Amino acid sequence: MSWLGIALVVIGLYLAFKVAGFLLKLLMWLVVILGIYWLAALYL
Repeated sequence: MSWLGIALVVIGLYLAFKVAGFLLKLLMWLVVILGIYWLAALYL
């Protein structure tokens, strides 16, 4: 594999980790919002 192929693999892995991190943050916010709604729905 040439150096260009290695660079493309490294960049692809970096972007994959960025996307996975973003999706994980989005999922955590969704869990927080649903938890707040579940707790607040009892009082509303």
